Amino acid sequence: MAAAAPSPRGSAPAGPGPDPAGPAQLQYSLLLEHLVGERRGPRPARALDPAALGGIPAPPKSEEQKLIERVMESCGFKAALACVGGFVLGGAFGVFTAGIDTNVGFDPKDPYRTPTAKEVLKDMGQRGMSYAKNFAIVGAMFSCTECLVESYRGKSDWKNSVVSGCITGGAIGFRAGLKAGALGCGGFAAFSAVIDYYLR
Repeated sequence: MAAAAPSPRGSAPAGPGPDPAGPAQLQYSLLLEHLVGERRGPRPARALDPAALGGIPAPPKSEEQKLIERVMESCGFKAALACVGGFVLGGAFGVFTAGIDTNVGFDPKDPYRTPTAKEVLKDMGQRGMSYAKNFAIVGAMFSCTECLVESYRGKSDWKNSVVSGCITGGAIGFRAGLKAGALGCGGFAAFSAVIDYYLR
């Protein structure tokens, strides 16, 4: 009786086993391919959907949400917001400086007369309104100029604040002459650079 031929040494028995192609590709490796792999480059937003990559799915934005975002990112909205903020801040600063000023309410024609509470409050209100208007104008000019410069350059860095500060300071100081305009440009630009440095 002939013996069966032995199977080749080391051959694996036939049957179910792991896929020879290896484990399935992980989800995050898809993202790595688009970032550092051969497919690196701009991809459609749907290709890198967080839900497809195992992340938290984000609902698509509605047209109303997109409209609100465009309005809030517009230069007009930023200028209006800075104007309102400057008005409130200027008014508070004006009332504060008037409160610590010992000459508030005094009549220069009769300096020995003690002012009444109504006269003091009236003087404080006038100074607060004056400061509020000035701060509102400066805030709106600076914010609008910075937004326009940023839109023109396509970058968001410290140079936008410096350029917008120079334009705003120069425009305010130019009413008093060329020298005052140059000093205002330099002063506002330096102040903007310092503030932007500490904020960033």
